[in-house]
Amino acid sequence: MPQTVLLAEDDRAIRHALERALTLEGYEVTAVADGVEALAQAHKTPPDVLLLDVMMPGIDGLQVCRVLRAEGDRTPILMLTALVETADRIAGLDAGADDYVVKPFDVEEVFARLRALLRRTSPVPAGSAGAGPAGDGGREAQSSDRQVEAAGIRMDLQARRAWRGPRELELTRTEFELLELLVRNAGIVLDHSTIYDRIWGYDFGPGSKNLAVYVGYLRRKLDEPGAAQLIHTVRGVGYVLRED
Repeated sequence: MPQTVLLAEDDRAIRHALERALTLEGYEVTAVADGVEALAQAHKTPPDVLLLDVMMPGIDGLQVCRVLRAEGDRTPILMLTALVETADRIAGLDAGADDYVVKPFDVEEVFARLRALLRRTSPVPAGSAGAGPAGDGGREAQSSDRQVEAAGIRMDLQARRAWRGPRELELTRTEFELLELLVRNAGIVLDHSTIYDRIWGYDFGPGSKNLAVYVGYLRRKLDEPGAAQLIHTVRGVGYVLRED
């Protein structure tokens, strides 16, 4: 069965070009022109993935995200945006989007990001993230079929819930999977390429700020006044989860 995409884009030329490209790629596409139609179609026939333009008249892409997430809909959402500032990208993540592509974009990048989101729709086996022994400053990750735990972070993989100490964290799909990868490899420095491959299934290259944006947003949700920072940057290499 072909995977289904709900595309919402108010620019007619872009909408038609994407619809055609996605159809040729093998997807079953429903294309609409605004957020009102997108919500109506998502409620009528839930797709496998949503591709939403941020700037649409009436109800925009961010509002569509917020409504669906408030309803408990966890369908993967890829945003199309002409906004390039970090604050704008964070707004999309905060609304519940899983990933974004900045206009003008290469259609192959859209395909790559859609494939990565759809691969992550199915539960990942507990041992697939490649846990290893902890290095200096970290605590070895404790894991089971259902839970992983390290550095004061506890994650219920089946329920897709996470806590730092007693405080539950509100995470998007991508944030949850990034945190799971870091927790499973607590104390181990993961390079950028490894993280891109594990989380997105595609290395977007040294010029991409995608990973830095997600790490920054995850830090905001993890950090607590007076508590140790958990995600550390190793310049020129990548990131590591550890308690100082």
